[in-house]
Amino acid sequence: MKRWLAKTALLAAIAFPALSGAAWADGCSNATLNGEYAFGITAYTPPSLQNGLPPPQTEVVAGIKVFDGQGTLTQRDYQGDNITGPDFAPPGQETGTYTVDSDCTGSMEINLNVPGMGGVIDIKFVISNGGRHIHEVVSQFTPPGASGPVPTQTSGDDWKVASAQDQ
Repeated sequence: MKRWLAKTALLAAIAFPALSGAAWADGCSNATLNGEYAFGITAYTPPSLQNGLPPPQTEVVAGIKVFDGQGTLTQRDYQGDNITGPDFAPPGQETGTYTVDSDCTGSMEINLNVPGMGGVIDIKFVISNGGRHIHEVVSQFTPPGASGPVPTQTSGDDWKVASAQDQ
């Protein structure tokens, strides 16, 4: 009996990691991103990309993205040192769509919807930690009021907002 129990325990110890890997083998989907994610962004426009634009600048942004698990999102952000306007974008102003590929890479487009000025951010990302962390880069940025995209080197990270019990 002891030998059978030991063999069963050994088999379970070997099979459990394999099964949990198999469960993840299906990869990611839009449903992987669901709920609130806090994010931090750092943007820099280097002098070599200025092309007649204002001097180089570094910008930081913090905020919350809310993914619905089906391909749409909303975002509220605060741009550091925003002394002339509200702290955060109005609720519901910034909207977008996203697509997650089975290899846990994806893209999103965020419409800033600044009244009378527009603005669009195109992002490429990689999901890690089972959907709890998103590593992102801006692939194209059209600022509000601009006639087209401007050069930028922007990266960010998003972390799932959850209580200690949910982690």
